[in-house]
Amino acid sequence: MEISSLATTHFDSVVRTPLLPATPEGTAPGDREVREAFHDFVGQTFYGQLLSAMRKTVGKPAYFHGGRAEEVFQNQLDQVLSEKLSDATAETFTEPMYQLFTLSRR
Repeated sequence: MEISSLATTHFDSVVRTPLLPATPEGTAPGDREVREAFHDFVGQTFYGQLLSAMRKTVGKPAYFHGGRAEEVFQNQLDQVLSEKLSDATAETFTEPMYQLFTLSRR
């Protein structure tokens, strides 16, 4: 069997696997904490990188730039924004990633 057909077969089986419920009954007590930590890490990493890349493409405004203070606190604002975005979209964005992650552990 070729590697490409093996990868396609594995991908098809993963994609066609039905999604597990968000909080399946009968899970281990620590599973909820692992799920939340996964959602926080993946969401904040993704949105943090997204905001960082966005900041690199936007120049300083001509009149309303806050100077050095804005530059210092911009990272903290981006961190808070990434946390809020992650909390708002954790179920729809990172849940499929978490399920793929747990499939490899079973």
